[in-house]
Amino acid sequence: MASIKGPALFLAQYMSDEAPFNQLDTIVDWCKDLGYQGIQIPTWDSRCIDLGLAAESKDYCDEWKGKIESAGLSVTELSTHLQGQLVAVHPAYDAMFDGFADESVQGKPAERTEWAIQQVKNCLKASQHLGLDSMVTFSGALAWPYVYPWPQRPAGLIEEAFKELSLRWNPILNYAEECGVNCAFEIHPGEDLHDGASFEMFLDGVKDHSRACINYDPSHFELMALDYIDFIDIYHERITAFHVKDAELVRSGRSGVYGGYQDWKDRPGRFRTPGDGAIDFQGIFTALTRHGFDGWAVVEWECPYEDKSAGAAKAAEFVANHIITVTDSSFDDFAGGSDPSANRKILGLDG
Repeated sequence: MASIKGPALFLAQYMSDEAPFNQLDTIVDWCKDLGYQGIQIPTWDSRCIDLGLAAESKDYCDEWKGKIESAGLSVTELSTHLQGQLVAVHPAYDAMFDGFADESVQGKPAERTEWAIQQVKNCLKASQHLGLDSMVTFSGALAWPYVYPWPQRPAGLIEEAFKELSLRWNPILNYAEECGVNCAFEIHPGEDLHDGASFEMFLDGVKDHSRACINYDPSHFELMALDYIDFIDIYHERITAFHVKDAELVRSGRSGVYGGYQDWKDRPGRFRTPGDGAIDFQGIFTALTRHGFDGWAVVEWECPYEDKSAGAAKAAEFVANHIITVTDSSFDDFAGGSDPSANRKILGLDG
C-alpha cells in the first residue's frame, strides 16, 4: 500500500478575471498559501496552459511544469472535461454545448466533434510530455435524453448509442496507450457513463481497453443514491483519479432526485464544501487506501452557499486530515513470531 497524495485543487471553478485567480502564477501562490500540494489543470482555459503548444513541445512543458514546481506545487492531472463532452453530443444539446468549442467550429456539429477529439489527443500528448499517467475527462452523451424509460425506448436504441460512443473513443484510447496515459472518465449525470452499469456497457464496446479508467467522484453517486464505497470495491482497478467533492440529498415533500428544475441551493440534492455534506469520506479514503490507490486527492469545490475562497481553505485542511499515512507493519506484530515446529505442535500434527 501507499498513501494517497494531497491535498490538491481543481482550478476550473477558480479561474476568473479577478486577482489572484486571473493568471496561473498568482493562483499557484494562493493555492500554496492555503496548504495545497497539487493543482489539476483545466486545459480549455488558456490562462492555465497553451494546450496546442504543450502537445507540440516538450520544452514548453518542461518550462511550464518547472514554474509550478518551483512554487512548491505538483501538477496532478490535466482535464478535458469540456472537450470530452463534445466528443459525443446529442442534437438536443447542440446549442447549449456549442460554447465549449472554438468559434471556428461552433454551429458545425461534425467539425466540432473532430475538433474535440483532437483536443483530447493533444491533452494526452501534453500529459505524456509532463510525465503524467492520467487525464481526467467526460465521455460525452448520445443516450442521455433517454435515461428515464418513458416514453418506452425502442429496442436497440441504447446499444446503438454505446456502439457509436465506443467507435469515437476507441481511437482516442489507442492513442492514450501510445502516450502511456489513462483516460479517467468522471462518472457523471449528463454523460452516457453515469454509473457502474453504463461504464460496463462502454467497457464492452471498447473491448475492456486498459486505458478506459475512472475519475472517482462520490458526490454524483450520493445524489443518485448509489453505494459509493461498494463502487470502489467493484471498480478499484479502474480508478486512477479522485475528486473530493461533497454532496447531500435532503429528502423533501416537494422535490426529489431530479430537482424540480430548481436552482442548486433549492434542490434536495446539492454539492457542498468537503466536510459539510453527507458523504463518508473516512470510509472512502480507507477503501481507496486498502485497494492501493496512491494518486491525488483533488478537491473539486462546488457549493451554492459558501464563498469559494473559504471553501478552498476548509477543503485543504479537510483532505489533509483524511489522508492515511500507510503503515509498514502490523499493530499486533509485538505478539507475533514464527516457529514452524511449534505451529505443527499447536495443530496436533507432531507427536
